[in-house]
Amino acid sequence: MDRRNFSLIEYFNRRAEELKPELTFKGKSKADWRKWRKSFSVRMRDLCGEWPSPVPLNPGIIYTMDEGDFIRQKIVIDTEKHFSVPVYVLIPKDKKRARKGKLPAILCLHGHGQFGKEAVAGVHDPNRSELTKEIASLNYDYGAQMARQGYLTISPDSRGFGELNDGDTPYPGRDKCNVHFIRGLIMGINLPTLNIWDMKCCIDYLETRPEVDKERIGMMGLSQGGTMTTFTAAVEPRIKAADIIGYVNSWQKFGMKRANFCGSQIVPGIFKYFDTDDIAGLIAPRPLLLEMGEKDECFFIKD
Repeated sequence: MDRRNFSLIEYFNRRAEELKPELTFKGKSKADWRKWRKSFSVRMRDLCGEWPSPVPLNPGIIYTMDEGDFIRQKIVIDTEKHFSVPVYVLIPKDKKRARKGKLPAILCLHGHGQFGKEAVAGVHDPNRSELTKEIASLNYDYGAQMARQGYLTISPDSRGFGELNDGDTPYPGRDKCNVHFIRGLIMGINLPTLNIWDMKCCIDYLETRPEVDKERIGMMGLSQGGTMTTFTAAVEPRIKAADIIGYVNSWQKFGMKRANFCGSQIVPGIFKYFDTDDIAGLIAPRPLLLEMGEKDECFFIKD
């Protein structure tokens, strides 16, 4: 009688406490890891569900602008039959990191917020004080910072954000990520999978640029961008190094206990099989940097 419960919140908390992900790595040797990675990779791709079909990228340059330390290009690419994605490409003037005339490149992802790629690419607009404030408060313009350090960077909008936000509030009073997630789920389409696909298309585009070294392509992102960096780098071997900023935490804590998630970051059924650190483990043996903030109120540095 003492365990009787009438709270759905408590119900899911209890279920999460009892859940032991089935494919969490329990081995001790490299051979164990290789075997685990192979089965894990297959399950991961299965959970992602239906992937879009490739289409020609048809890149179009909207404008080119000299920003002093780098050249900024705004470009639009087609990622599937019914969708196109705008990106900023920042081309460094300082070629100190070039090898045989080729530059390393970094795919830079934004987090869950109203400005999308604008902040990451360091767009400063005197008429948008909130954008400037967000860049300063989150050290958010890492796409521009990396360009100043000699990397060619590409910063896309994720679906539902930036120029892909349908007016920012297409469903007043509701989280648009959750609405889009459910709309896709009805058709067997996962929103995170679509974003992973778009990131893979960004890699495809980088490989078409003559100044990019295909063997030196990295990826980094904050918060939701960290989520997408984790998932994308796990399934995309062309990403040679990754920087996950503020994401890798236990789903039992941030997802179930604190309900800190949205439809753009959840793959159905995934916690049944593995946790976020397992997904990050798929990136090995490639270099991985994990950045966590002591005052992060979403993804705790200690949990």
